[in-house]
Amino acid sequence: MRRAHLLAAAVALVAARSPAQEAADPRDAQPERPTVATHAYTVWPGWIELEAGVELDRFDAGVHAFSTPVSLKIGVAPRLQLELSDEWVRNTSIGPARDAGGDVTVSLKWRIADSLPVLGSFAVLPALELPTGSVRDGTGTGSGDAKITLISSHQLGPVELDINAGYTRRASTAHASRDATLWTVSAGTPVRGMLGWTAEVYGLPGTGGPHGSPPIVALLTGPVFTVRRWAEVDTGVIVPLDGPQPHAFYAGGTWNIGRLW
Repeated sequence: MRRAHLLAAAVALVAARSPAQEAADPRDAQPERPTVATHAYTVWPGWIELEAGVELDRFDAGVHAFSTPVSLKIGVAPRLQLELSDEWVRNTSIGPARDAGGDVTVSLKWRIADSLPVLGSFAVLPALELPTGSVRDGTGTGSGDAKITLISSHQLGPVELDINAGYTRRASTAHASRDATLWTVSAGTPVRGMLGWTAEVYGLPGTGGPHGSPPIVALLTGPVFTVRRWAEVDTGVIVPLDGPQPHAFYAGGTWNIGRLW
């Protein structure tokens, strides 16, 4: 299936994630989980939110990887959010089981506008990925990576649509290509009561060079449960549509911890 068709299909998915539009109350959780995409909205200034989960990736030949991604989001000013992310990984895809931490990412989301023509709510997300992971254990690239993501979010009745376009520039090409890109289209809506649904199509175009990788397109989908206004949990699957993306199962949650200042 061509990527243009996948994009059209993703836009048409109205059975997806519970809306994460800008919170009317600072206590409301604003999950960026479980999708690869993020929305344009930010945590209220002075408030802190934690997202954490588990993911089991199943590769060919029975090998797998188990990871526990964690992100801490802090509202530092109106329309500005600081985020710190890391993960622990147990990997059997490159030989005997290895345990290691991943590359730490520090990012700053700036919500530029809330109602632009075409772009809707629009934000930019520059980030720096530090080489704290292990190349040997398959949890890092051994390079400091500079990233930027452009984010467009739209509220279409009960459905929220989030579109991302990302670019990565690596400081070293010893273990990965210098440049990489990412696109995502995700949607979400409440279903009934505490139940919502999420669906996303995302792609990583192929990269060149001696450490190049083939293109990947995948579908992510699953339910989201609003347990309290300040807490949501999610679960679901990731299914490859093109390229070497493994089948995966994920689960996790988002917790608005409260006010820091």
